[in-house]
Amino acid sequence: LIRNDGLKNILVFTRTKHGADNVVKALEKNGVEAAAIHGNKSQNNRQRVLEGFKNQEITVLVATDIAARGIDIDQLPYVINFDLPNISETYVHRIGRTGRAGNSGLAISFCDASEKPYLKDIEKLIRMKIKVVSDHPYLLDENAVAENPDKKPDLRNKNKESNSRKSEASKKNKKRWY
Repeated sequence: LIRNDGLKNILVFTRTKHGADNVVKALEKNGVEAAAIHGNKSQNNRQRVLEGFKNQEITVLVATDIAARGIDIDQLPYVINFDLPNISETYVHRIGRTGRAGNSGLAISFCDASEKPYLKDIEKLIRMKIKVVSDHPYLLDENAVAENPDKKPDLRNKNKESNSRKSEASKKNKKRWY
């Protein structure tokens, strides 16, 4: 998307610090100048990266929501939500970074099957239907369920009626201390 459309000066949001670092690695592997800011970076590092982004030495700034608080970037043309936020108000905060002071801007959000409930919550909050682009090569097969082959089996007792670890006798002899 960034290379094909020649996008520059992009702020990408991820939900986690680890996710931000992974996005930067993937972008750099594909020849895109990128850097991350998040809570595990030192204040000096965050300021240096932010200055590089403002001076357009860095094409893509990848940030977590917490690290991006208080960042003021004039004329930010693109915001990309790599992960949809699980809190609807955060989406509004993220996309509000672009198109400030009468400038134009574009917000793009990626959404997989696990994030569909977040999308519905966001649409409910903003009282608008978000345009879904379906003619791209990365369409999600909604009927496919990705199974993790390394997933450990669920060994919990599914026949239990309650989540309590107390015996029935213990529950009957329960004393109230209030």
